[in-house]
Amino acid sequence: MSRPFPSRHSSSDSFLRVNGKIRAREVRVVMGEKQLGVISLNEALSLARQQGVDLVEIAPNATPPVCRLVEIGKFRYEKAKKEKDSKKHQHASIVKEVQLSPRIDPHDLGIKIQHATGFLCEDMKVKVALKFRGREMAHQEFGFEVIKKFIEAIAPFGHPDFQPKLIGRGINVMISPLPRNKRGKNPYAVEGNNRKDEDGNDSSASAPKPAPKPPTKPTDGINNKPFNGIDLNL
Repeated sequence: MSRPFPSRHSSSDSFLRVNGKIRAREVRVVMGEKQLGVISLNEALSLARQQGVDLVEIAPNATPPVCRLVEIGKFRYEKAKKEKDSKKHQHASIVKEVQLSPRIDPHDLGIKIQHATGFLCEDMKVKVALKFRGREMAHQEFGFEVIKKFIEAIAPFGHPDFQPKLIGRGINVMISPLPRNKRGKNPYAVEGNNRKDEDGNDSSASAPKPAPKPPTKPTDGINNKPFNGIDLNL
């Protein structure tokens, strides 16, 4: 018995209807950028055989369903390519938070800047949150000064979406990554041993190899005896 709805663990390609698996009596046929209109399923299958392609149902919920005359292998390749391209832009929707304080140590501030730079270079947004504690609210200018230094340090990698705002007992600002062609290279990135150089060659191949170890002296077969170091000519 066939399921009316696809399983949650199955991909959309497994429920893609092609050729004889299409159930509608009439379909709207599309070939390339041209619409051929609504015809019967048998006529659409005959047309697909004449063109040497497949009849692929691309909009099953439409009335009537929309089918495309295309090779099924090419259709799946183009679909997978579009899904891969769309995933490249999903990083921009990921938000990482960096927390600061008005009296943050300069070394700790540098670590926060390093983390934020890595996030921005991976196309992620960064939310900067600075919180005031106790009497620190009486000197809000120190908090804004820390935020200003932070924004200036990551300017080559991202820009604030709005000016820093005081919300409650803290200052918040959202920073978006710059476009790749305008963004600086991450100075904190650790290069691996197998990274390629500027000419596209493997840098590990040109790296100096460790010197070979000197050969060990052959043993006489009694080096493992406990009396080997005793002089027997007494």
